[in-house]
Formats: sequence, structure tokens, C-alpha cells
Amino acid sequence: MIEKEIKRTLPVAAESRGAVVVSVYDPAMCCPTGVCGPSVDPDLARISKDLRWVESQGARVERFNLAQEPDAFVANPRVTGLMQAFGDEALPAMLVGGEVAMHGRYPTREEIVAAVKGTAGDAAGDAAGAEASAAPGGCEPGSGCC
Repeated sequence: MIEKEIKRTLPVAAESRGAVVVSVYDPAMCCPTGVCGPSVDPDLARISKDLRWVESQGARVERFNLAQEPDAFVANPRVTGLMQAFGDEALPAMLVGGEVAMHGRYPTREEIVAAVKGTAGDAAGDAAGAEASAAPGGCEPGSGCC
């Protein structure tokens, strides 16, 4: 049921005010996504998949790795503030529309969608979501298309 709700709401939310920007600030990793080497952290594989999915639904995704792009962390006052307050425990951090949506762990797909939907506005998302759910080609739970 949640996948159907996600499928209905995210495209509407992203389109209602232009593309919503989801920015993920990762801790220092050996490669941009951390999904490399012989033993991959399951959380990193999951968040990479979820971010690709969110992007396919109309959001714009930015991802920054502390080891490779430290200037991006310094340039964002919200991320700098998180790191001053919590140190390394602040990362990973996710901002949606420039606002901190989560820090200290990677969000679930449902949490990403809720943050994106909240940024775009619930009223617009709910009204247009009914139209989007009637569109052909929706992804049903368990169908494997999500």
C-alpha cells in the first residue's frame, strides 16, 4: 500500500513547485556513493537505489561525499551547523528544498517521500495525487517496477 501512495504523491509534489531538490551529505567514503569494494554496506546500497527512484519520479538529487567534496559541506550553513553541533554523528544528512529533513542516518524511501511531499505542500499534492493515481502505468506493490 505504501508503494502505491509513494507512486501517487511524489511526482505531483516534485512538479507542483518545480523540481524539489533532495541533497544528501554523506560521511567520508572511498567513492561517491560508498557502493564499491568487496563488502558493501546494505544501507548504502538501499539509499543509492532509493535516491535513483526518487530522481526518476521527478525530484532533483544531489549527493556530496565529505572526502571528495568538502567545499560543499562548508558552503552549506545548515550542514556546517549540524556538524558543529553533532560532529561526525551529524552525517549522513538529508536536506529537502534546503531544509534539514534528517541527519545521523539514511532515511527510508517513505521518509524521503514524506519530506518531499511536505516541501511541496500537502493540499496541492493531495488534489493532484488523485489524478495521478488514475493514470495508466502505475506501479503496483510487488510488481517489481519500483
